[in-house]
Amino acid sequence: MLKRAKVAIIMGSDSDLATMTEAIKILKDYGVKHEVKILSAHRSPDDTAKFSKNARKNGFSLIIAGAGGAAHLAGIVASHTTLPVIGVPMETKELKGIDSLLSTLQMPSGVPVATVAIGKTGAKNAAILALEILGITDKAIEKKLDILKKSLVESVRSKNRS
Repeated sequence: MLKRAKVAIIMGSDSDLATMTEAIKILKDYGVKHEVKILSAHRSPDDTAKFSKNARKNGFSLIIAGAGGAAHLAGIVASHTTLPVIGVPMETKELKGIDSLLSTLQMPSGVPVATVAIGKTGAKNAAILALEILGITDKAIEKKLDILKKSLVESVRSKNRS
């Protein structure tokens, strides 16, 4: 495990944990230390802003933010930090997560949020994207990602041979 927390995983409510657990599992598998927090862009905006403004000082390298519905969490966080923010749109009952996707994706110039797929696939990809960013300077993570990518290629090749 790395000595300091590197990745913050935040979500708008505890109901998002079932999805965000996918990101948590991957970070654990790679030995990347992380912290999980529930912060709401709407119900606790001051706490969210404070966390975001202090994230770098508190040792984080990037933030994964998952939220549904209006899904402003990733954007609010990105507006208060210069750290990379990866947004995970949550699946919603009403619009199947399309509302979350558009809210997370459509950011104004100067406030970027890297946005991944809706739901559990998005949470997995957010963790892998976070690892790719960390792997720029961490050779151990880079090597593990190389193995992952090679296994994905081999999986496709073996299916094509069948």
